[in-house]
Amino acid sequence: MSEELLKLGMDTRRAVLGNEYVDNATSIKPDEFGADFQKLVGEYCWGACWTREGLERKHRSLVVVAMLAALGKDHELELHFRSAFTNNNCTLAELEDTLTHVAVYAGIPAGVNAFRIARRVIAEEKAKGWTE
Repeated sequence: MSEELLKLGMDTRRAVLGNEYVDNATSIKPDEFGADFQKLVGEYCWGACWTREGLERKHRSLVVVAMLAALGKDHELELHFRSAFTNNNCTLAELEDTLTHVAVYAGIPAGVNAFRIARRVIAEEKAKGWTE
């Protein structure tokens, strides 16, 4: 693995998802099951993909939200939807439009599920004091 790409990826992962989430996800000891997988995620997903030139982080965030919603990956959708507007400067209007596209292109049930998750996440963040 490229240590430089891993470091760049982990810095990006922390900026997008927050230190608490990343610390929890990577708290695996180097000799424990899943440790190599976390390195792969850091280097490949966050280092090789999220740090590419061509798309701003905001736009990458919207793309990821759309894909996770379309695929029904609820846990990851919740995480990335939250980070889209709390860390990546996506507006709720942009996120709503993204989820509307999901409903049209991936099916109404996928859209209904994504909007359900989105409303819950927005309510949780507002309860913590977040404002748009």
